Amino acid sequence: MTGESEGLTYRDAGVDIDAGNALVEKIKPHVKRTFRPEVMTGLGGFGGLFRLDTARWKEPVLVSGTDGVGTKLKLAGQLNRHDSIGIDLVAMCVNDILTVGAEPLFFLDYFATGKLDTGQAATVIAGIAEGCQQAGCALIGGETAEMPDMYAAGEYDLAGFVVGAVEREKQVDGSAIQAGQVVLGVDSSGPHSNGYSLIRRIIEHSHADLNQPCGETTLGDALMAPTRIYVREVLALLEKMPVAGMAHVTGGGLVENVIRVVPAGLGLRFHLDSWAWPPVFQWLQSAGGVDTMEMLRTFNCGIGLALIVDAADQQAACAHFEAAGLGCRPIGEVVAQAGETRVHFD
Repeated sequence: MTGESEGLTYRDAGVDIDAGNALVEKIKPHVKRTFRPEVMTGLGGFGGLFRLDTARWKEPVLVSGTDGVGTKLKLAGQLNRHDSIGIDLVAMCVNDILTVGAEPLFFLDYFATGKLDTGQAATVIAGIAEGCQQAGCALIGGETAEMPDMYAAGEYDLAGFVVGAVEREKQVDGSAIQAGQVVLGVDSSGPHSNGYSLIRRIIEHSHADLNQPCGETTLGDALMAPTRIYVREVLALLEKMPVAGMAHVTGGGLVENVIRVVPAGLGLRFHLDSWAWPPVFQWLQSAGGVDTMEMLRTFNCGIGLALIVDAADQQAACAHFEAAGLGCRPIGEVVAQAGETRVHFD
């Protein structure tokens, strides 16, 4: 009506639809680079379409996973480094489904913030696209949520969702694990995306300078190293030899993760002198005064992926990873369970 004051808008309430549209245009080139031939839709639809290649797959089992990157986001914000946190997001999801032998097919992301900074968001999503390229999966959709008053200025949260597939007869389910087999440890790139609440407490407690040296890099760089993606190397290994079981070493460390794939009646014995902890873990233990067992159940301590193979295959398996530039070595073995404790360290 004439003379009435102008009404409120969604932008007045803190949500900028135009900024969201601008973000979509910024990320389209990054997303398109991840597309596989099976992708049937572009970015911006209500759902992402992916056509499973029925000529390739005989009896596919779909495998799904979801995860985030936890409080590593806090450290990313502190250092204003948002270019690789998206790789972490993809890695945490695809490495999980990889443990059953699944090939990641497509990925979805969720980005939530209080006020959308299109530059920051585009940087994060470009990192997600990079992670998808490393894993060979397509980024076929996602959601950007601008929610005023939910997050402090400059903060955001991330979640990821992946769907993969494995031939039913080729899935790695742990049923072939038996005493006498060897546990191989494949190098991590750092703490990956676990234990950052403790990491941040250690930084605060020790008044650490994140620019201080840590091995051949700085402490900040060592802590922000993106989570390693093992997809291409592991899928190639599975074409060469049988693997009885695999574990992505995340929260719970070596204490809790590898035993999850081991059948009842069996246990694990790890040899702590079989690998050297990278400098960043040595610093965390020293600066925080953290007990060794607490380290082993909080961090990966340099082992990002564990595989269980026959003793006769251990040398060839390690050579396969080393040819791809990844350190690998025997770190333990499967043993008959004795008593209630199933995981032992010596």
